[in-house]
Amino acid sequence: MTQERLSLSSMIAAATAVVALGLPGMASAAYEHPANNEKGVIVHPEHFKSEKTRAQVKAETEAAMRQGRLSYGESNYPIRTPDVSSGKTREQVINELLSESPAERSERLRLYSPG
Repeated sequence: MTQERLSLSSMIAAATAVVALGLPGMASAAYEHPANNEKGVIVHPEHFKSEKTRAQVKAETEAAMRQGRLSYGESNYPIRTPDVSSGKTREQVINELLSESPAERSERLRLYSPG
């Protein structure tokens, strides 16, 4: 009787293991398939089905980022940063460097020197 119980429990454990190990393979069978090549996968675009347009997905992503539901690390969607400029022309900056006093020069070199 003890041997039947062990046999039954080992069969249940084996079936559970097969199901648990097979689920990730079934989930990944949609769009990319493993392949023995440099990339490691073969992409089948015809297997990808979406009911949303690109504009809808972008709008949802922007809304999620604004609401704080999506951090920057979770998305490849770039956060728009404002363009910042100094307001000076190249010539103005060069003239400032040429007309600085020895004290200002030593302070600038100390500030921007390595170490």
